[in-house]
Amino acid sequence: MSVTTPDSLPNERPVKLKLGRDDLMMRGFILVIALYLIITLAFPLYAMLSKAFSTFQFDLSQIEFQVSDESGKFDGTILSAAALNEQLNAIPEDEMATSSDGRLSLTPLFPDFSFRSPVLYKIRGTTEDVVYLIGSDRVSGTDWREVDSNTFRRIVLRPVQSFGLSNFTTYFSTPSLFRSIENSLFISIVSTIVTVSLAFAFAYALSRSCMRLKGVFRLIAMAPILVPSLLPGIALVYLFGIQGMLKEGMMGESIYGPYGIVLGSIFFTFPHAFIIITTALAISDARLYEAAVSLRASPWKTFWTVTIPGARYGLISAAFVVFNLVITDFGLPKVIGGQYNMLAVDIYKQVIGQQNFEMGAVVSVVLLMPAFIAFAVDRQVQKKQVALLSARSVVFEPNPDRKFDRICFTYCSLVAIFIVGILGVCQFAALIKFWPYDLSLSLKNYNFDVMDGGGWEAYGNSIKLGLLTAFFGTIVVFIGAYMVDKTRSFRAGRGLFQFLAMLPMAIPGMVLGLAYIFFFNDPNNPLNAIYGTMAILVIVTITHFYTVSHLTAVTALKQMDGEFESVASSLKQPFYKLFTRVTVPVCMPAILDIAIYLFVNAMTTVSAVVFLYSTDTALASIAVLNMDDAGDVAPAAAMGMMIFYTNAAARIIHLAVSKGILKRTQAWRLR
Repeated sequence: MSVTTPDSLPNERPVKLKLGRDDLMMRGFILVIALYLIITLAFPLYAMLSKAFSTFQFDLSQIEFQVSDESGKFDGTILSAAALNEQLNAIPEDEMATSSDGRLSLTPLFPDFSFRSPVLYKIRGTTEDVVYLIGSDRVSGTDWREVDSNTFRRIVLRPVQSFGLSNFTTYFSTPSLFRSIENSLFISIVSTIVTVSLAFAFAYALSRSCMRLKGVFRLIAMAPILVPSLLPGIALVYLFGIQGMLKEGMMGESIYGPYGIVLGSIFFTFPHAFIIITTALAISDARLYEAAVSLRASPWKTFWTVTIPGARYGLISAAFVVFNLVITDFGLPKVIGGQYNMLAVDIYKQVIGQQNFEMGAVVSVVLLMPAFIAFAVDRQVQKKQVALLSARSVVFEPNPDRKFDRICFTYCSLVAIFIVGILGVCQFAALIKFWPYDLSLSLKNYNFDVMDGGGWEAYGNSIKLGLLTAFFGTIVVFIGAYMVDKTRSFRAGRGLFQFLAMLPMAIPGMVLGLAYIFFFNDPNNPLNAIYGTMAILVIVTITHFYTVSHLTAVTALKQMDGEFESVASSLKQPFYKLFTRVTVPVCMPAILDIAIYLFVNAMTTVSAVVFLYSTDTALASIAVLNMDDAGDVAPAAAMGMMIFYTNAAARIIHLAVSKGILKRTQAWRLR
């Protein structure tokens, strides 16, 4: 009797997964949300890149003239605009390059031109696709058009579009613009080194000492997240400006420039670095420290051989996060940067100040490069991270050490004084009548309706934006994360979705906002109707902060055992019942965290919305910027503090609501 071995079995076709209704519906959800990200992220970025590589230049070879004598008779002589310009050099070559909305008057080609002259002119294009304007009328083609002198002065030539690297050549050959790259890199590197060092020392003091008031220090360290990045700039002006409280402390140096930007960057990036490093230090294994003690290693050697290697991935991630935040920030350098140009501010100047959208797109691409590289390197580093905490690990518990605890308490107190001091100065500035001449207290700075910026309506719009972003953003993000994590097979679709979900982390807010102008402001775009409305502000905010929310949701979902889906399938229950009755209640802590994260960032964001708001949708964070531009610095501080108190209240409400909801949905954890 012969036995058939597995090797002798005939080749069989691979078994195909039979798709049920749930599988098709879940794949459909993935595609719908992926389409949302394509429309709100990929298409706008493509439109911006196209703009950056678009070159517009006047082409005089496309226009020909005939000029009559003073009696109005034409002798049939045809004059080329290019030949006339070559002969007279009326329009220099460097003035031929322009932007998409450029206009070129043709009267300089005729030195004796006078709009009162009886001379008549004929004009035509050399090809059918040549376009020029006669007044407000668009004209094209090779037919001769006769006009009088008064009309001829209103004829302008439209630029011709081509694609190439000319815009980048212009950018890198302009010293003032190119210097912004050096400035941005310098500020970002210095701020990163200082912030990560300070945050590591702060996190180390809290996790490795037995000092008092740890909870208070943690609370204070997180406060800068609740304010827009413009606020520390305003506080530094009141502290170290020309009429500042501590202006002597600058020893003759100006706070307007690199010193102010670095100090402000340390303030608003500190909590981000602190969160990451605290997480890295929290997973330390006490057995390693016990081994170091048994080997009689000194505390200094233990620090460098145990603590630093264990936290290295957290330090690297914190460094890249801080670098990204600083190099892409717009608000702080706009308020306190002075003449010290940085890339994000250059985008604002090119678009708002000079209406040069092509050059704004070029600067956006340049800004995108270091931010994208930092993000890519960070992702590669995280992939190499290995688990440092095993089932046998022992949680590290610090031992009391009076001297060390005092040092840690002193250091944390200094950092806390810096953070509270910045916020306190802003609140003081918001309450005084007229700095520094009348220091009596008043609420007149809160009368926003008589100042630039949108008034109290802007504050209401920000709350509306925060609530809408938190509500719709949480739904979109969590459903997308659930579908991509729980859908069977469909590797290509899930891979595309994951790529799109991670991409917003690498896109600076200024770049995304400018890309939305190019895409949504196009009259041929069917979505043009949402431009200038609250809807586009909600969409850009959700998209801008999508990645962190997505990672939070995925992390929570991965903690759930896959057996839930198997059991639901065996009981023939549709996936949406499992989702609503099991997944959502279990993941409620993460859902609430996503909601408050989106709300706080919607209240504080400046860069992503500065190009997109209208008079009806002005926001509080933009009002701070506009009031500071108008010289109303104290009211700007007042509005900034209103944002802070609103976010602080939202956090408190979030904690209270979470406690009630989690008491019902998380009771199973106590069994």
